[in-house]
Amino acid sequence: MKADFVFVDEFASGIRWDAKYATWDNFTGRPVDGYLANRIVGTRALCAALTEAREKAEPRGFGLLLWDGYRPQRAVDRFLQWSKQPEDGRTKPRHYPNISRADMFAKGYVSTKSGHSRGSTVDLTLYHLATGELAAMGGGHDLMDSISHHDADGITPTEASNRQALRSIMTACGFTPYASEWWHYTLEDEPFPNTYFDFPIA
Repeated sequence: MKADFVFVDEFASGIRWDAKYATWDNFTGRPVDGYLANRIVGTRALCAALTEAREKAEPRGFGLLLWDGYRPQRAVDRFLQWSKQPEDGRTKPRHYPNISRADMFAKGYVSTKSGHSRGSTVDLTLYHLATGELAAMGGGHDLMDSISHHDADGITPTEASNRQALRSIMTACGFTPYASEWWHYTLEDEPFPNTYFDFPIA
C-alpha cells in the first residue's frame, strides 16, 4: 500500500466491516477490479476519525459497520465500463430500481473520479450493540434512489432518527455528508485532497 494507507481493522479497533465490492453483493453483481481482499483500507487520518466516531456511537447503543473506504481508480473505471453494458436486470431491483445504469453517473450516485480513491471517504452504517443487527435506515447500501437522500420523504421516524444519529456522530468527528447518499462521508481535513490512487486492496 501507499505510505499513510492502512487496513482500518488494524488501526481502528472495534469497527465491523463488510467490503461489498470485494464480494458478489454489490450493484455490479460480482467482485470489482482492485478489490482482492474483503478488508477496508483508508488513510491513518481516516482511522483516527473513525475511532472517535465509534467512541461517540457507543453511548447511544450503536456500533459502526463499514461497507467501503479507499476505492482503487481501476474499480471506478470498471463501474463506467459496466454502466455501458446491456442491462441484465440482476441487480436493478435492489440497487437502481427507478433509473438506468447511465443515470447513476448523471445523478451523482457514481462518479468517474471518486472521493473514495483519495483514501479518506467511507460508506458506513450503524448497528445495534445489543443485538448486532443493522439499524433501520430506510434502504441499504448503494440504493441509488431519492429515498437514499438525507432527509428523504417516505422513510419512517425511526429510520430518519437513525440517519440523523449517524450524521451527528460523523459530522462531530470531522466528516462531511454527501447529500444523495445517507451512508457516504468524507473527512473534511483529508490528507490527499487532490490525489486519486489506484493500488489494489490485497
